[in-house]
Amino acid sequence: MRFIALLLAFPLLSAAAPRTGHVFVLSFDGGNPAIIQQADMPNFKRLATEGAHSWQARTILPSKTLPSHTSMLTGVDIAKHQIDWNDFFPLRGAVKVPTVFSLIEAAHPDDATGLFCGKIKFRHLWTPGAIDVFNCGSTYGPEPIPASEEKKLVPARLVAEQAVPFIQEKKPQFCFIHFPDADTAGHKFGWGSPEQFEAFKVTDQALGQVLAAIGKAGILETSTIILTADHGGSQKNHFNPIPSDTMIPWIVWGKGVRKQHAILKDSIFTYDTAATVLWLLDVPLPARFDGEPVLEAFND
Repeated sequence: MRFIALLLAFPLLSAAAPRTGHVFVLSFDGGNPAIIQQADMPNFKRLATEGAHSWQARTILPSKTLPSHTSMLTGVDIAKHQIDWNDFFPLRGAVKVPTVFSLIEAAHPDDATGLFCGKIKFRHLWTPGAIDVFNCGSTYGPEPIPASEEKKLVPARLVAEQAVPFIQEKKPQFCFIHFPDADTAGHKFGWGSPEQFEAFKVTDQALGQVLAAIGKAGILETSTIILTADHGGSQKNHFNPIPSDTMIPWIVWGKGVRKQHAILKDSIFTYDTAATVLWLLDVPLPARFDGEPVLEAFND
């Protein structure tokens, strides 16, 4: 049914004008939806309430950070993107399938894109010419990552601080931002621990920094913002094929979004995020995509 629905929608997708001026995707690493709903996260919860939301979206298997984010940003499952490792291995190079960055660059070469992350392994998603800015605590060029930085971990507040001037100055058409804190706390102290609740609070404050930057850039009314996660978690890991580990939030807010809408569709997958981004920006979906736009979340 997903394939048939996409075939019916595709002629409209390829012919329509961009539905929004700017898309921001923010990923809360380790974002178990049940824990997020209990956490002190007023910014996150406001966007969920005001926009369209699902607390029952799903990630891929295995539910690990790099494979899951690769699906989120390529629109395909692990069998196609083939990034099945979860650490930074420079010799393995970059992802071999197109990313949303490379597809947007091909369609809209004059518009800015950026990736701001808390884990250096996101470097596997950087391909030359596809992303204007790749930042993991500082901005990197095409040179190899120094060996001393191959385990680099950047907290959410610094990730947000790095993203703020880029947003205000460049007004990017697409920007991806990753906050690692809750995952770090989950592995060390456990999912649902007081330390992780504090980490979620901090990441929400970082979200507030990003929202303020979008506002100061004068593009809030022309932006669409997606909040999601790579995986959930339970006890001190997130690798098991159980709902607590594989369920993720999927929140969308801003231009074109249905207001105060609980998404009824029960089969939102993380690779649908990539498809939704491309649909919003009028970039045709490749035939190989597993993802499809979450059309229910948007006004007709």
